[in-house]
Amino acid sequence: MIAAYLLGDTTYRKLGVKYGVDFRAIYHWVTRFQGKPMKKINPKIKSADELAQDDLPTNLKQLQEELRKAKLHNKLLNAIIDIAEGRLKIDIRKKPGTKQ
Repeated sequence: MIAAYLLGDTTYRKLGVKYGVDFRAIYHWVTRFQGKPMKKINPKIKSADELAQDDLPTNLKQLQEELRKAKLHNKLLNAIIDIAEGRLKIDIRKKPGTKQ
């Protein structure tokens, strides 16, 4: 792969597809072969699937209770807005489709 790239016949991506290897790995191999210093690689940001299981709550009842509290809080805020709109006689909620 290194020789094929250095001959100038192809790109890292084409070689990666051809041999089933990530093109970045081929780049690192070629760079190392040429004796050039390696670029620093930024750490990969973890996706939601890669988060550690201990970071996520596992107790279903705890999650259900938090959801119930959040729904009650939402109802309370909506009631407060309704009361304020009635007493102040002004529209507080943003109307759909309005332009700012």
